[in-house]
Amino acid sequence: MRAYLDHAATTPLAPEALAAMRPWLEVEHGNPSSQHAAGRAARAAVEDAREQVAAALGVTPLEVLFTGGGTEADNTALKGIAWAARDAGRGAHLVTTAIEHHAVLDSARWLALRQAFDVTEVPVEPDGIVDPGRLLAAVRDDTVVVSVMAANNEIGTVQPLDVIGPALAQRGVVLHTDAVQAFGRVPLDLDGWGVGALSLSAHKFNGPKGVGALMLRRDLPCEGLLHGGGQERGLRSGTLNATGIVGCGAAAQLTAATAAVQVPRLRALRDRLLEGLLAVGDVAVNGSRRLRLPHNAHVAIHDCDADGLLLALDAAGVAVSTGSACQSGAAQPSHVMTAIGAPLEGVAHLRFTCGRTTTTAEVDHAVAACTDAIKRLRDGGSALPW
Repeated sequence: MRAYLDHAATTPLAPEALAAMRPWLEVEHGNPSSQHAAGRAARAAVEDAREQVAAALGVTPLEVLFTGGGTEADNTALKGIAWAARDAGRGAHLVTTAIEHHAVLDSARWLALRQAFDVTEVPVEPDGIVDPGRLLAAVRDDTVVVSVMAANNEIGTVQPLDVIGPALAQRGVVLHTDAVQAFGRVPLDLDGWGVGALSLSAHKFNGPKGVGALMLRRDLPCEGLLHGGGQERGLRSGTLNATGIVGCGAAAQLTAATAAVQVPRLRALRDRLLEGLLAVGDVAVNGSRRLRLPHNAHVAIHDCDADGLLLALDAAGVAVSTGSACQSGAAQPSHVMTAIGAPLEGVAHLRFTCGRTTTTAEVDHAVAACTDAIKRLRDGGSALPW
């Protein structure tokens, strides 16, 4: 039996998204910028998808821009808002947290290194939650944007944007949030929190890879990264990926429509998984148990080798992760594990994430395979059962 429990890395394409994309894969082929009938059809399909994403987020279609993924959305938001604010003389200081996705952290560090911005990275507590008071204390008169992820992509901790956002709004500071993992799994109150910009990636909610979205308030100045044909309000030039965008829209609509059913189901599966893993002994949950994504089980397995455990689980048909799949060739410890002060020596940190297609049987198979592998490795045996 196989058990795919790495939905935080990527999710399978939903049949509904594939069905929406199929005509644009097989029949339709117009460029959305063209003026003829085929182009107008493509443009109409893109705008329908824009409305679907906007409705799922509770914003207007004019506030949704399509990108090549979550990384591009993060880069555009952080760099574009910072550049526009500095050009307007409003300041050159950014605030973020130590556990952000590298698309945010590396963008902020690049702005500091190459563009002379001042960046403050606020530490988080051992439970993986940023202290709102500590973060707000880092905000200065020249702060132009604060980027705090809605939920962490590794340990799944949900950040207190309901406290941070309104406080920033009172001080006239823009809040950007990477909601790549949070969308469809926790409520997002963009108006109540005063969110100025938000990043999404379609393949994290059962849409296609290679397409994302940036929610950007209409009155928020922002500079584009890509120049050319002036598509997407002039902020993201390039021929629109109509096929991917249509799939993104369908997946967003499906995710929003089924969240009330899916979230409790995912939480039950996650809790069943955690119960089984904790029963092995010397296994702890990384990050807050209460403020976390409903599908994320990130655990520290003591007296166990992570590589050996991954090898054993893979041989048993169980797909899990040691952390984010977005960092290629990483040899260093996860910056998130380091930020929360997690023990690293002799401890295997694994991320199990359920999804729309996960079944109880898959969870039980994963628990059984993991239990067997842990006991075998702790007894000094081989990672593989043969």
